[in-house]
Amino acid sequence: MTSELVSARKSETGTGRQLSPEQAAAAAMVAEAKARGLALTGPDGLLKLFTKSVLETALAEEMTEHLGHEKNRAEPGRESTNVRNGSRTKTVISDAAGEVGIEVPRDREGTFEPQIVKKRQRRLTDVDEIVLSLYAKGLTTGEISAHFAEIYGASVSKETVSRICACRELHPRW
Repeated sequence: MTSELVSARKSETGTGRQLSPEQAAAAAMVAEAKARGLALTGPDGLLKLFTKSVLETALAEEMTEHLGHEKNRAEPGRESTNVRNGSRTKTVISDAAGEVGIEVPRDREGTFEPQIVKKRQRRLTDVDEIVLSLYAKGLTTGEISAHFAEIYGASVSKETVSRICACRELHPRW
């Protein structure tokens, strides 16, 4: 955990309340963006990077769930020979972040059907606002899973949501 995140978690809001972990992580991300001279919005802004990070993490976790094992962790002697087979670049259009280039994982057998960004889907309707809202509000994994099902019609398990949240409080490429 970065020192900025720890400091942000310890800081308090103007009302004397302690920041939630999600609020602290968001505050740390904004502070890091400002320190690097990164705009919050725009072609290379924080919102676009955050959207890209969340989408790619969700897709990677969907692939893990689809294959039944983490990357490079397949058990010897398993029945299926299906494994990860690289990724392909896809550009999606978001209302708040504009065009966002993402890497969509592939499997060798071609049976992976992503739910967060479906095959042939090019437009993300309100994804940015939903992702940021859910992140900032500190919803439970079940609530986030239900919200994605309600908004996108996508089946995202609580385990997948949990792995996504645990893996990426901050984008590691920063």
